[in-house]
Amino acid sequence: MTQLQELRDAMSRAGLDAAWISDPANVRAISGFSSGKDAKVLVTPDAATLYTDARYTVQAAEESPLSAFIARPPETLKHAAPGLAGLRVGFEAEHLTVAAHDDLREHWPQATLVPVKGLVQGLRVLKSAEEIEAIRDAQVLADEVFMAVRPLIVAGARELDIATEIELRLRQRGAESAFDVIVASGPRGAMPHGVASPRVIEDGDLVTVDMGARLRGYHSDMTRTVAVGTPSAEMTRVYRAVLEAEEAAVRAVKPGVRTADLDKLARDILTGHGLGEAFAHSLGHGVGLEVHEAPSLRGTSDDVLSAGMVITIEPGAYLPGVGGVRIEDLVLVTEDGFEVLSHSPKETL
Repeated sequence: MTQLQELRDAMSRAGLDAAWISDPANVRAISGFSSGKDAKVLVTPDAATLYTDARYTVQAAEESPLSAFIARPPETLKHAAPGLAGLRVGFEAEHLTVAAHDDLREHWPQATLVPVKGLVQGLRVLKSAEEIEAIRDAQVLADEVFMAVRPLIVAGARELDIATEIELRLRQRGAESAFDVIVASGPRGAMPHGVASPRVIEDGDLVTVDMGARLRGYHSDMTRTVAVGTPSAEMTRVYRAVLEAEEAAVRAVKPGVRTADLDKLARDILTGHGLGEAFAHSLGHGVGLEVHEAPSLRGTSDDVLSAGMVITIEPGAYLPGVGGVRIEDLVLVTEDGFEVLSHSPKETL
């Protein structure tokens, strides 16, 4: 079954006659068009139209099997209006701005606009073989770049220079950085999202490097915490505790497991080491056309693992004023368990 037909089935279950897709990742998932930020898709039971502008005439024809209407708003909305009279049209409530919603109301006065959440995202959770291949290729590239840059993480190097080197090498390999590279050394390791700063790495620091590649539209995501010189006994203890929690959670991955239970498994291990309060975020998330997508691996999640999901396992412990540790693997859920896609070595402390 194609993703477009799956979307129509989801629309039917939601009581919708049509769906206006505006989230860039969802536009790409439904249409194949890679410049989703400059496009929309209208799906009805018997038609699907890609709306974009004249900058993308050739690209739309090359990339998408959908019929394309080339114009700028509000012409796109006017074009769609006649066929929507009297229909219930779902729009992506988590993406559409108030101004864009007002435009829909103005140009589609005879349609009933219905806010929906997760209509397309739910269809993206299970990856196809082609999607898994793209994610795997992105992670292979990220591993190669990390291993090339690892020798540069030494006392006297700046965090910014390490991040720049990672981004440059990804570009040289035909990819992009999946997000702002995190390089957080010493006390800055206590910042879970400590993007690279001018700080100079010092002897004895632990350095957290969180990086990923975007290749053919798909993402990878991996974190390693590395030692420069000999870290303190306390931070060595923290590192070993996080590694224990991470590896235990990875081993527990298989179809049918509740993601909340995985979070609890890792959190309980860290709590046993006196670090439960230092684990300041969820255990992980799905990865695909977005670097953060479903499923959610948090304690309040109702998600259950299924074969074909690609997720991260990334416990961490963060001690303000002292430092922090995060270790993250990219993991494919298989029919009988898991496959770790990230192969960069983890430090042995």
